[in-house]
Formats: sequence, structure tokens, C-alpha cells
Amino acid sequence: MEPGRWALAGNWLERDQMPVHVKGRILIGWSRDDWFTMVTKLVFPDTEIEAISQQYRGRMDSGDRQYTFVLQHSLLGKVEGEGWVAPETIVQRYWVLGDRQRRTGFETLRRDGNDKYSMSSAIMAGHYLTSAMEAVLTYQGTGG
Repeated sequence: MEPGRWALAGNWLERDQMPVHVKGRILIGWSRDDWFTMVTKLVFPDTEIEAISQQYRGRMDSGDRQYTFVLQHSLLGKVEGEGWVAPETIVQRYWVLGDRQRRTGFETLRRDGNDKYSMSSAIMAGHYLTSAMEAVLTYQGTGG
């Protein structure tokens, strides 16, 4: 994904609940030595649901199609994960470190042009889905 600011808009689903609107912002940065950072904040307008923040850090060598990352997640705590980059899709899988509930998750981002992605993601506890999200990410540029 391009470095800069991205906007997120979509729906959040939790077990036995109606979908709620979710909005968010994503900041992506790349360093010269192939390290990336991604900071995400999700908010749920007109609900009591607390905002979710995520801070990723990972490395992907030029030409590679696979990478690993660490993530600090406001709901899950410390997380590790891996990602694969296909020609039109980015797939990430992650797991919560030292978690008795055995929580894991995944994200799939499908490119819909240079400035837009469709995203689906889910969090699981053991073998059961606990939440899911569908959203569209739109590139906002690199300016302040």
C-alpha cells in the first residue's frame, strides 16, 4: 500500500449483534531500509463502542511477497503476524501473544485501483468468530 493517509469506512459485526458503522484513519510509512509502520484508529459513530487503535511495525525486503510484523492492539494487546502480497490482494494473519482465549485474526485487502482497497477482517477466539469488519479504504494523499 502507498505511504500516506488512508480513510476507512464500513461495517463492524459482533456475534449476535446488528452491524454498526465504522470509520477510521490509517497512516502508513516506509523507511529506506524496507521497514514499514501503520497506525490505525477505528471509531464507531453514534454507539457506545470504544475506539480501537493499532500500531504495526514490520519489514518486507524489496521483491519479497511475504513479511512479518508486530502489532500493539488496544483490544488484544501484543500481537505477531505474517502477511502475503499477491498481485491484487494482501492477506495478513495474526495471533495474540500469551492469550488464554487463543485469539487470532486475519485481514484481506483487495486492490480496487491505485487509491482504493476493499477490506474484510475478522477476530476469532479459538474456533469461533467474535467480530468481523467489511470496509473500503481510500487513499487521501501524503500531505499534512
